[in-house]
Amino acid sequence: MSAAPRRFDRLLRPRTIAVFGGRAARRVMEQCDKLGFQGEIWPVHPRHREVAGRPCFTCAEALPGAPDAAFIGVNRHATVEIVRALAARGAGGAVCYAAGFREAEAELAGAAQLEDALIAAAGDMPILGPNCYGLVNALDGAPLWPDQHGLARADRGVAILAQSSNIAINLSMQTRGLPIAYLATLGNQAQTGLSELAGGLLADPRVTALGMYIEGFDDVAALERLARAARALGKPMVALKVGKSPSARRATVSHTASLAGDDAASDALFRRFVIGRVHTLPAFLEALKLLHVHGPLKGFDICSMSCSGGEAALMADAAERYAVRFRPLDAARRKAVKETLGEIATVANPLDYHTFIWGDEARLGATFAAMMDGGFDLSMVMLDFPRRDRCDDGDWRTTRDALVAAARKTGRPAAIVSCLGETMPEPMAREIMAAGVAPLSEIDAALAATDAAAWIGRAWAAPPPPPLLAAKPRPGEIVTLDEATAKARLAAFGLPIPIGRRADTPAAAAEAADGIGYPVALKGLGVAHKTEAGAVALGLRDGGAVRQAAAMGPVAVGYLVERMAPPPVAELIVGAARDPAVGLVLTMGAGGILAELMGDTAVLTLPASETQIREAVGSLGLCRLIEGYRGAPRGDMAATVAAIGAVARYIEANVEVLEELDINPLMVLPEGQGVLAVDALIRTRKDDR
Repeated sequence: MSAAPRRFDRLLRPRTIAVFGGRAARRVMEQCDKLGFQGEIWPVHPRHREVAGRPCFTCAEALPGAPDAAFIGVNRHATVEIVRALAARGAGGAVCYAAGFREAEAELAGAAQLEDALIAAAGDMPILGPNCYGLVNALDGAPLWPDQHGLARADRGVAILAQSSNIAINLSMQTRGLPIAYLATLGNQAQTGLSELAGGLLADPRVTALGMYIEGFDDVAALERLARAARALGKPMVALKVGKSPSARRATVSHTASLAGDDAASDALFRRFVIGRVHTLPAFLEALKLLHVHGPLKGFDICSMSCSGGEAALMADAAERYAVRFRPLDAARRKAVKETLGEIATVANPLDYHTFIWGDEARLGATFAAMMDGGFDLSMVMLDFPRRDRCDDGDWRTTRDALVAAARKTGRPAAIVSCLGETMPEPMAREIMAAGVAPLSEIDAALAATDAAAWIGRAWAAPPPPPLLAAKPRPGEIVTLDEATAKARLAAFGLPIPIGRRADTPAAAAEAADGIGYPVALKGLGVAHKTEAGAVALGLRDGGAVRQAAAMGPVAVGYLVERMAPPPVAELIVGAARDPAVGLVLTMGAGGILAELMGDTAVLTLPASETQIREAVGSLGLCRLIEGYRGAPRGDMAATVAAIGAVARYIEANVEVLEELDINPLMVLPEGQGVLAVDALIRTRKDDR
């Protein structure tokens, strides 16, 4: 039975704060005063009588009560003792600032053991860190933070978690108008991981969305629980994940393992858990801003309006990189918009309304409303505000007010988008947001944010997926099955394979070929990459050719003789590899010898539905061949999806023992003729089922 989840209420929303140490502790007190913390602050130092005008206590035992939260800014050994004393007193939680724990075990003897001692000392009391800056609660003015930060008090806003204290500081300094309710860092995550703390933050009703800067997953099962809780609360999440996988550095014998690296597996995991993924810090902030104002969007249809053809072109070009689309206007909508502009204007989406109506709030509002009545999921107006120190922004404010009025009239989500970050001043962004419109900075970041918000909304509209297939591998030596055995095991789950027989000698191979029917393929068993090793011969048309080919050299366990497959429409690679964090993932992509060269792959977490498999195949560039590229015969898509489903079932049934699986190629035959897995490799533990 799993332990009860830790409670973070007191640590995140304290009424009493104890600070231990010297300079770092003093800085925490300064930040508390600066942000307007209204509770009690208890400095603790063995030699001081007062700190920053507050009476000082000599130790945790001397405090007037059990603090809700503590910041511990002392050396690593003293940190352990203070955590033990706080836990004994019933404190609500602590931030452990000191470094020199498991992150430094290569340089400091006993560092890992000291971290274990810290965890034991904490017991059930939540701790953040060690090697951690802590957190800032801007809602209640409670920063457990030993440095400057850019947050201001907020009534509601987004929560941001970062596995980098410096990135967290940088994010706090944003001037984009994003209201940040909480900013938290995690350090070593010795006890409290990202997903667990995130759950505590989302539980606050004043938090609207969650952003996570991730360098590595702490606990995939906990992340799945977090995703389900976020969905139930209606609070969307976005992630910016960086870093390369250890799996890319391990030795493998299959193509699949080299294709299904950490980044692809992370993408698949985020898709399953409905966590919007962005790839830059500006997109991260803009996505949170859009989600804070409008929540997830219903779909990907957007419109854009500007008084410049250049801006319209920039917007249209940038959208090519995303799934959002500028849906063309129908005849009725074009007529309605044209009536607001006059005969000279060309009506399209994106719309260049020129300067015919610039400065005329009534006509601007009428044009904006006419466009927005087209039922778009987000309507954007391009607007770059001038410098207030040198220019008059009166007409720009008129345009803003016209959009706000149109949004209220139509009830449609709207955004003002600036081409540059500098041309969306923070005070203006706050005014726009207060009016219920999203102020977005930089075209590409705005579109990335829109794409993420639309994807979350579309995913939430579908039923939630079943729980992730997750099981730790059983202990046991990993062995590589020969091709014949691997194919037989997969065929038992419904994967089509060529007619074939084993043979121990060249004569037996020729006899098997006679029984199968020519032409045949002859393969040496026990060789991982047979083509490179010269252990495969194709298109053999008589027994003599088979016997001659069998002189390919010594093989481990004999030969496999198979009937040659007919020419395919396309070749796929299908397989599985065990990612260190995510577990087994299903991979598909361009097959044959081009598997690693083309990089045309899709990755799914399991279990996967037939619809998900079909969509994954459809996302491949190779799918154009299956669909009949340039008049060529169509491939058997139904059989392709069914075959990949059979592979998925095999993986699910062997999740505890399977290490790698590689079908390369899976030949897609013309429509109605099915598919054939002509090569297969399985690495599994000896106690395989």
